[in-house]
Formats: sequence, structure tokens, C-alpha cells
Amino acid sequence: MCTQGEHASAANMMRWYYVYFENSSSNPYLIRRIEELNKTANGNVEAKVVCLFRRRDISGSLNTLADSNARDFEEESKQPSLSEQQKHQLKHRELFLSRQFESLPATHIRGKCNVTLLNETDVLTGYLEKEDYFFYSLVFDPVQKTLLADQGEIRVGSKYQAEIPDKLADGDLDDRVQEKLETKVWDPDNQLKDQQIDQFLVVARAVGTFARALDCSSSIRQPSLHMSAAAASRDITLFHAMDTLQKNEYDLARAMSTLVPQGGPVLCRDEMEEWSASEAMLFEEALEKYGKDFNDIRQDFLPWKSLASVVQFYYMWKTTDRYIQQKRLKAAEADSKLKQVYIPTYTKPNPNQIMAPGNKPGMNGAAGFQKGLSCESCHTAQSPQWYAWGPPNMQCRLCASCWIYWKKYGGLKTPTQLEGATRDAAPRVHMTRQEVQGMSPFTSSAGRAKLLAKNRQTFILQTTKLTRIARRVCQDILQPRRAARRPYASINANAVKAECMIRLPKASKTPVKNRPVVRPTLVTIVKELALQAPLKLKAPRGAPTPINRNQVTQPRAASNLLGKRTFDSVAGLPFAANGRPFTSAMRTTSQSVIKRQKVNQGDAPNPVVFVATKDTRALRKHLTQAEMRRAARKPHVAVRVKLPASLRPLPGSILPSSTNEPIVLED
Repeated sequence: MCTQGEHASAANMMRWYYVYFENSSSNPYLIRRIEELNKTANGNVEAKVVCLFRRRDISGSLNTLADSNARDFEEESKQPSLSEQQKHQLKHRELFLSRQFESLPATHIRGKCNVTLLNETDVLTGYLEKEDYFFYSLVFDPVQKTLLADQGEIRVGSKYQAEIPDKLADGDLDDRVQEKLETKVWDPDNQLKDQQIDQFLVVARAVGTFARALDCSSSIRQPSLHMSAAAASRDITLFHAMDTLQKNEYDLARAMSTLVPQGGPVLCRDEMEEWSASEAMLFEEALEKYGKDFNDIRQDFLPWKSLASVVQFYYMWKTTDRYIQQKRLKAAEADSKLKQVYIPTYTKPNPNQIMAPGNKPGMNGAAGFQKGLSCESCHTAQSPQWYAWGPPNMQCRLCASCWIYWKKYGGLKTPTQLEGATRDAAPRVHMTRQEVQGMSPFTSSAGRAKLLAKNRQTFILQTTKLTRIARRVCQDILQPRRAARRPYASINANAVKAECMIRLPKASKTPVKNRPVVRPTLVTIVKELALQAPLKLKAPRGAPTPINRNQVTQPRAASNLLGKRTFDSVAGLPFAANGRPFTSAMRTTSQSVIKRQKVNQGDAPNPVVFVATKDTRALRKHLTQAEMRRAARKPHVAVRVKLPASLRPLPGSILPSSTNEPIVLED
């Protein structure tokens, strides 16, 4: 295939290897096993591959099952203790085999890797020390969404070894009962000669041929005399004849009478005769699909057969002309197919590379990325090349080595919150205001348009009765306060419900006392809302009144969008939204004569920053901790503040003027 650089390009020759496939520039590589290479009509090469899946490709419940299987393996094989980082990286080396096939273009191959079946003698840390090494122990079914142990387990280890007794000393007698240890089926020191034994075997074959002629089912399967004689000459007839001689103590007369009792000649048939032609075709089809996985062959194709029957038929089927014919056809088909293909080194730049305009690749900083950000995995600040990783609004990036690790192993070297890991460390407190605003969906116009395009149909999430009971019974496992502080961390609801079913019969029968919550009626709420609603006055006709957008529109838009709470009156004086008392030169929004402008959610401004005034901070100091918590839990309830006499505002004229001039709120 290639004449130049054969030694250098040997690594690029792919033939029945485990290889990396790239289907996305930002996602990790796919790991596949090449079964065969085919050439399409347009000259391209496609690879028929077997799919292998990572932990990130399966559901959370199956990951829990895989964790349980890994713990059992570590206990049985007595693995050395691993650190948390080693356990995290070891999950990236675990794969799940499947029986799903697919065809992928050979140009998407990015390299070779090694995948082995996990053995009890393997040391798990050895996989971390080797690059491009993976292991598997479970088989994943993408259709049924199940994980099963691989039946092809290699039984190597101390528990699979034979126990050899101690050697007897010279002169000691073996006092074991030989009849209990083994069964004697043939005595080579018998009184018969070899010629007599051969003659008895010929008689046994003749009796078997005559018995098949008398049997109706056998005469249908072997209609000719030659087929019946060939079936009677199989090993099952010879084994029966030699067993007959052993039972009759090698007496030819008694053995002859045993072969032909009073009811008729004895008919011995093996699995080749018991199976019909349709069953044999089903077995060949199953063998082509599953290989020598006899459990799956029996379960999916021949459930009415026993496993021993399937295994015996396989080894007898290998002695037939049918097997030899299929073997020749497969060999001819394999010769006509491609055996190897040269894959050139992939040198195209990755679109996730971060390069600033006019700078060389590898310089820190890029358009849209802030300078000084470190690697999300190893936290280094220097790298020859940076790659964008994660959500675009988070502006995360990886260094060159961590990016290669991400592409090959499907994870980061250290667990992070963005990768789905739950760490006990404190959240990031060094994020700037620009980073926080960058996480908001209202930051860009594209984000606002995407949010407004969502379906606004009302839906209700209603919990089941078992879920509500589990919240009370399993509070130590659920930890609702900790879950409320970490909304990004997933909760294993199935494990909580399972533990609830175990604890529920043992729980106390006394009902849980709940504090009654007095809620006002709907009529009362409507009346209060009507009293608190601002008075809408029509603007006078005439020339349009100019509006100072910087002074009027922005506070109103912020107030309408965010709904900031107002303080009640203190000592008979009303307080504004910013905590300052109204003066005679200020007017409330209820007295506005300017027509309100409707703010569209799609045209909403960037996130507004509220700066508390001196009076507002003074009011907060007079709130108790319980009142602060109550206000946070119930933002719709007005906050009542009792100020000391020294901080109360002086009484003055608070009557608003009745002019039609623009409203100016001074802060």
C-alpha cells in the first residue's frame, strides 16, 4: 500500500484496531473497534466498527451500577488504595462494550488506542500510567439501557486454581475411596482382544443403522441407507458400545443381548440428529451475529434448547461439510476486502483554538476572551496554545495538554463543577461583575431572542405522595438546605425513594405536626392590590412633553422589571424606594402626569446595578436577623421599620405640587 516511509507510517496503518474517531471538534473522541474496511462506489473508505461507550454516554442510574461493580472488583482483587484524583481519572479509562455496529468514514480516524478486558490480576493504577489504555468489564445495551457483566471473563486468580494435596511419603498408602473421586468407564487390561472389540463395534453400528430404519423420524431425516449408516457411525454409537462392554464386564454374549433388548434395538442419537434443519439455520445466523457467545445465542434465537445442547451442537457442527464450506466463503470474502488503509496525520487547525487577531497561535488572550484566565483543569496560566471549552458565556479554556486529555479521555484531570462533579469547596468568590453579568441570558440580544422564543404555555409540576413522604423520612440523605444552596448538584431521587421504602415501615405512626399558615382570602388580596395600585392619569393634550430618559425612564424600567420593595411610612412620613424620605420638591410615581411607557422584555436594558443610599443602609441596621430572613423568603410582604427618634425625618411640607412639569427624581 505504501512504499516510502513504511517504518514511520506503520502506526497509521489501521487493521482491526481500537481507534479514535472524531465526530465533533469540541466533543471528546469516539472509541470504536474496527471490524472490517469497505470501499464505497465513489472511492472512499468506510470502516464497520463496534461502538464502545464512556461513562458520560450512559445515564446516572447506570453510572451508579457501574460504581457498585467497581467497588466489588476492588474488594475482591484487593486493589491498592487510590486518591480521589486517581479515582476520578480512572473513570475516564473505563469503557462499556456494546453489540451496536455502525459505519464511519476512515478519514475521521485520529489515532489508535488499547482496550482490554479487566482482569482480577490487573492493577488499576497501571492504566493511569499508560497513555491511550482503556479497560471494560460490563456490556451496555443502547436499546434496553442495561449494563450486564461480560460473559467472556477470563478466570484467572487464586480462587480458580486447583487445590493440590500433599505428596505421600514413601511407604504411605492412599486411604482415599477411589469410587468417590472418579468413575471408571474403561479398563484397558480386559480379557478381550483388540480384534474382538473391533468386531463388537461393527455390530453396534449395524444395530444403530437397523434402529434408524425402524424409527419413523429418523427415516425422514435420513431417507437413504448411506445417510443412516453415516449417522450410526458417529461417536455417540461407539461410546454407547464401549460403555455396554464395561457394564457387562467385557462379556460379549451379555453385551450383545444388551444392544438388542426385547423391545427392539437401542437407538442412540446425538445433537446433530436431534436438531432440525431450521434450527441449524437459526444457529448459523446467531453464530454470525454473536460469535461464540452461547448464552446470547440461546436466549435470543434458541430459547427451547439447553445451553449444553447448544455447545455440543457447535462442536459437532464444526466437523461437518457445512462448516468447511462457510469457512472457505469467509476466507474468499476476506481476501476481496481491504486489509489495511493508510491514514495521513490530521493537521487541520481546531476551530476551538483561541487566537487574538494579528497574534501568533498560542498567545494569551483572544477576541471575546478575557486575559489572565487560567486553565479550567490544571489551573496553569501559561500554555503554548489555548482552547475554548464549556459554555460560551462562561469563557472557560483549557491548556494544550488538558485539551488533549479532554479529547482522548472525555473529562478533565481534576473534577470541576462544570464537568458535573460536586465538590465540597466553597464557590468561586473572585468572579467579577462582568463575569456574573455574562452568565445572564439577557446579556446579548441573541440570548434575549432565544428566551422570548420559548413556549409560554403554563405547566404545573406536581410531586407524588411518595416524594413528599421521602422528604420527611429521609431528611438526612436528602439534606434539603444543602441542596438549596447547591442547585447545580443533581439529587439521586431513586436512591432516596428506595431508602424511604426501607424506612417507611419502621417510621413512627404519629402524624407530623405542621404549623398552620393563615392565608388571607382572595377578596382581601384583591382589595389590597386595588388600594396599592398607582393612579393612572391621562396626559393633557397638546405638545408632547419631553422626557429625560436618563433621569426618568431608567429608574422606572428597573422598578417595573425587578419590583423593588418599598418601605412603609415611619412616624407618619412616607419613604421612597431608595430609603430617602420624600420632600416637597419630589413627587411619587402615583402622582405622575406623564403616560407610562410599556417596556418590552426583549428590549430590556443590561442588568441594572442598585447602589444603596446612606439612609437605606441605616434602615437595614435596625432590622433583626429574623426580619431579614423573613423579608428574603417573602419579598411580596412590605417591611415595617421602627426607627429611633434620632433618625426620624423632620416633619415638613410633603404636599406635591400640581404643575405639569417633567418629574425629576434626585438621588
